[in-house]
Amino acid sequence: MAKNPADSLIVMTELVLPNDTNTFGNLMGGRLMYWMDIAAALSAQKHATLPVVTASVDNISFENPIKLGNAVHIEAKVTRAFHTSMEVHLMVHGEDLVNRYRYKSNEAYYTFVGLDPHGKPAAVPSIEPVTDLEKSLFDGALRRRQLRLILGGKMKPNDAIELKAIFGI
Repeated sequence: MAKNPADSLIVMTELVLPNDTNTFGNLMGGRLMYWMDIAAALSAQKHATLPVVTASVDNISFENPIKLGNAVHIEAKVTRAFHTSMEVHLMVHGEDLVNRYRYKSNEAYYTFVGLDPHGKPAAVPSIEPVTDLEKSLFDGALRRRQLRLILGGKMKPNDAIELKAIFGI
């Protein structure tokens, strides 16, 4: 039974404290990735209604730093489900709470695999996108998956039909 991407939406907010920052007063990338992994796992588990494990992390774009004392808002949503895996898109915003200014900081894609009670990959529900953005992310997920499989040595470039179509090959 297909699910709507909105059903997997997780919004997580954290406050950047001194222990979370580097010597420049910016949120450390590793701490942000930790929070993003938690938000993405919650989204994937909410979608699959199964325990999940992180299979890959790709395309983390650090656009703007998040400063000490600012809030971090992480939105995670499943964009597409394959047989046992799910791609989760994350959008991260920083917010200067004093000046009431919100800005994009990061964006990323995580992949999770659903697990059965024995810790083996289990089938997950499919996704049926509704909005134009959900449809766009859904369509792009197959190309991103093929790229991940090629980079991970699990697919030969010549077998990546969706990727080849982009380049007219």
